[in-house]
Amino acid sequence: MQKSRFLNRIHTVTLQTKLIFSFIATTIIILIVNLFMYQNINQLVNQLDAIYLSNVQLNELGEALNDVQDSMTLYLNTKTSDAMESYYRAEQDYSMLIQNLNEKVTDDNLQMMERMIRNMSDNYLEITNQTVEAKRGRNIEKYKTRYEKATELYEYIGTYVYSLNNEQFRENSSSYKMLSLSLQYLEFISIFILVSVAACNIVLITILTKSITNPLSILSKAANQVASGNLEAELVEVYSMDEIGIVSSAFNKMLVSIREYIERIKESMEKERTMKERELMMGTHLKDAQLKYLQAQINPHFLFNTLNAGAQLAMMEGADRTYEYVQNVAQFFRYNVKKNNETVSLRDEIELVDNYIYILNVRFSGDIHFEKHIDESLTNIQVPSMLLQPIVENSINYGIRDIEWQGLIQLSVYEQEETVCISIKDNGIGMTQNKIDKVMSSELRESDVSAESNGVGLSNVISRLRLFFDSKDVFDIISEGENKGTEVIIYLPNTAMGRKYEDV
Repeated sequence: MQKSRFLNRIHTVTLQTKLIFSFIATTIIILIVNLFMYQNINQLVNQLDAIYLSNVQLNELGEALNDVQDSMTLYLNTKTSDAMESYYRAEQDYSMLIQNLNEKVTDDNLQMMERMIRNMSDNYLEITNQTVEAKRGRNIEKYKTRYEKATELYEYIGTYVYSLNNEQFRENSSSYKMLSLSLQYLEFISIFILVSVAACNIVLITILTKSITNPLSILSKAANQVASGNLEAELVEVYSMDEIGIVSSAFNKMLVSIREYIERIKESMEKERTMKERELMMGTHLKDAQLKYLQAQINPHFLFNTLNAGAQLAMMEGADRTYEYVQNVAQFFRYNVKKNNETVSLRDEIELVDNYIYILNVRFSGDIHFEKHIDESLTNIQVPSMLLQPIVENSINYGIRDIEWQGLIQLSVYEQEETVCISIKDNGIGMTQNKIDKVMSSELRESDVSAESNGVGLSNVISRLRLFFDSKDVFDIISEGENKGTEVIIYLPNTAMGRKYEDV
């Protein structure tokens, strides 16, 4: 299970990641090898330097001893201040050098010789100082005796230094041979590691290039077959989801899509042939449909003209209330006749609602209470015709008509966050959420339209709003529950704001 997951992860690694990983891994290996070689070679070089360091120090000690003896002899012969200064300088240098010699008791012969040289050197320097002081005090007998004793110690010390230097050289020569062999062995190991890394790099690059070129070769052969017109070529097998795998998958999808598209074209051509046959049969029915359309337009026009004649007769007879009622009815029908398929201003829609409410209140003795809260600066916005009246009609028929309390309908137009909101709210029986969902999804189309309506239902209003503003979020229905009323809100998006101050 874990192995399959690991392989899946490898197959999904991109080519860029693979190349970067291989180069980084190679670089790290070479860097580690170089650091290993540098550290070991540096360590061997330091050991080689330390081998003959003791001989160098002994040579410096012997030279410093000679300087002390020579400067002391020169001062005894000349008694000049320069000679005395030279002696004290040589004596100080020699004292510092002998501090590096061993002073502990040990069984090692070389360490024992160093301890003897240090002890004799301390004694020697003490005698030379006494010799110089006796010379400065002009005590001839004393400085001669001290000089002879210092010279004797000088010769002993020189002999011991020479012997110790020879012994150190023999021992260091043996160590040098061992270090030289170690250095040669290290060089062999380093060369072997570098050759191994180079071989691994060659193998890795070969595997990586094959993983790139082989799928490309297979893909190119399949592409050549498709280019030659063989759309039935086999699909390319995809082994990984790197860039090449993605291209191969896209090629397979494209080939499948082309095959499906050709099948759809064949089916479309067959359907088109069938439709042409049906068009020939339906041609004869077109004129009948046009004639029925003209007849459907004649009836509203005739009713509108008849209402106008009745309004003129009522005005001539002095029946003002009858005249106003007939005039409102005539304007209502004129709006339906002239603007049923037009874009109108929001002001026209509000006036139509006013006419509609007036007509209903005449019919129902003023039982419908209507309030308006309108921001007049927003009423020039262009909207689809027959937008508000169907909603008000729905609120009356299904909201407040059969309630036992006083019905109220409120129409509000306001601006909220650069969106024009139109609210139509009633205090009627309310709506369940299930019914609201059905209205919003256009599942109540038949029940939206009552027998006395103008034929435009909520589903029609919602559909025209969405088409007009090219947005689904333009209509909302809110109800808190039974007998808590219903509010319908229309949201005119930002695209309508550009029409805000257009001339109507």
